[in-house]
Amino acid sequence: MSNVESVPAEVRCRAGTPAGEDGVEVLTPRRVPLGGPRAMNVHRTLPQRRRSLIGAWCFADHYGPDDVVRTGGMDVPPHPHTGLQTVSWLFAGEIEHRDSLGVHARVRPGELNLMTAGHGIAHSEVSLPSVTTLHGVQLWVALPDAARDAARDFRHYVPDPVQADGYLMRVFLGSLAGQASPVATFTPLLGAELTLRPGGRAELEVDPRFEHGILVDTGTVCVRDTELAHRDLGYLAAGASTLVLHNTGDRPARLLLLGGEPFAEEIVMWWNFVGRDHEEIVEFRQAWEEGSDRFGEVRGYAGRTSRLPAPVLPNARLQPRRHSRG
Repeated sequence: MSNVESVPAEVRCRAGTPAGEDGVEVLTPRRVPLGGPRAMNVHRTLPQRRRSLIGAWCFADHYGPDDVVRTGGMDVPPHPHTGLQTVSWLFAGEIEHRDSLGVHARVRPGELNLMTAGHGIAHSEVSLPSVTTLHGVQLWVALPDAARDAARDFRHYVPDPVQADGYLMRVFLGSLAGQASPVATFTPLLGAELTLRPGGRAELEVDPRFEHGILVDTGTVCVRDTELAHRDLGYLAAGASTLVLHNTGDRPARLLLLGGEPFAEEIVMWWNFVGRDHEEIVEFRQAWEEGSDRFGEVRGYAGRTSRLPAPVLPNARLQPRRHSRG
């Protein structure tokens, strides 16, 4: 799912707020309604004023479990992206993906779908009629300057679930605990789903060059001395070589572990575009509104409208997002 807000917020980034004594910074989500009165709501933890990025991860929406009968499900018309990769990861449900590269794919639970926008791409996302519940996350990765004009691309990967003492793990990007994803990334990244059994612990060797985020889907997870609740995103700065996650509850706890080397470049992110300055965003928006070949054409979408119009730009210059410190 992409950002279909009609009035996307501009978030000016400031230094990250100080973490607790144990070094864990807790980012709580804000609720974002996507569309009309029956539309889905998502819970967004990135970006926000307290922190803009974790590695190159620059956007995180958590949604569901969503009652499709009540909300009408997902129907996102063709819309554009630049300068980023989208990472779709589902816990329940199924989504049909179409893009201007000509890819027609399904997004299913436990399967990675990674789309590279680079210079420009358009895509649509629709939940299938058979789906009664949608539950998952949408993540974006900012592309570094050397790759942000890359050609359109799409990758699908099904990681094997690995059972360890106390937890079940699926590594969909990067490497962790002896498991590695074959999907290439433009900056060093980690993406993994872990389910901790009640009382279970996961003691993981991690890259000390990486900063990490722990996004809790179900249950509660203790990181160092900090308890992360449902939908919280816990941030840890680079430097640690071991990460211990503990399920303190009496039911399974599921989380996503995200990591990467700190992303030093400044970016401007507005709506579905990632650029480097205000003028680029204006250029991207104009290209989309004018039907430029930059984004191509999505074929086969049969939804409520042929394409999603771009929102009106704010009456102010868009400001760069810096990597938060603190």
